[in-house]
Amino acid sequence: MAAQPQSATDYIQHHLSNLTVKVGEGGFWSVNVDTIVMSWLLGLVGLGLVWLVARSATEGVPGKLQSFIEMFFEFVDGTVKDVFPGSRAFLGPLALTIFTWVFMMNLMDLLPIDWVAAVTGAVGLPHWKAVPSTDLNTTFAMSFSVFFLILFFSFKAKGAGGFVHELFTAPFGSHPVLWIPNLALNIIELLAKPVSLGMRLFGNMYAGELIFMLLGLLGTIASLSFGGLLAGTASGILTWGWAVFHILIILLQAFIFMVLSVVYIAMAHEHH
Repeated sequence: MAAQPQSATDYIQHHLSNLTVKVGEGGFWSVNVDTIVMSWLLGLVGLGLVWLVARSATEGVPGKLQSFIEMFFEFVDGTVKDVFPGSRAFLGPLALTIFTWVFMMNLMDLLPIDWVAAVTGAVGLPHWKAVPSTDLNTTFAMSFSVFFLILFFSFKAKGAGGFVHELFTAPFGSHPVLWIPNLALNIIELLAKPVSLGMRLFGNMYAGELIFMLLGLLGTIASLSFGGLLAGTASGILTWGWAVFHILIILLQAFIFMVLSVVYIAMAHEHH
């Protein structure tokens, strides 16, 4: 089992550290094994559950799980329809996948981190982060995947010539003097989309995990003294309250990531 952290700083650093493996010559590249394993596992569990329910759906009175999945599907489909009135053959499943995957990753933030550390430490893993969305590599990987889809649909809807023409002529006009300002503004706008997507999700989930750690540290000073009992009580109440509030953050961040992804891809179909 990994050695227990001896101070508040060590405690936080321990729980914020990934299980990282160096690869390549001289260890130039590093792979966060826990992020990859948890991301794939949660994706398979979440999307596999939806697939199994859809596969076994009945036309009669649906069960509770089927009813929930149907309501969830209708909610996502309705949201996509409000954003993009065209064909939803691709955007609908994409939105469903994004929301389910991000929600499952965020949901792991409700697991007590000390329990996770105890289990992984018992099998010889010194570090293990159970929340993939607190890893900037995860959030940027998803956001730049959306970015490539934006470019793909921009080329598909406008053609290569139309896309380049729009870069140099929108939004200020087609006068040659305005080409450089137009290009600079459009490049900034394009790059801001994946950066804002990735940083928003990472920042909210990372901050939420950090608050759980600080509340947990407050509980470590509990004792039979008045101050210790007060600290222990406050830690329990605040942790419970933050967990309830954090459920809304988990849902909201998954919803925001899904909606913004759909909005950005829908905007790629527009001509300026």
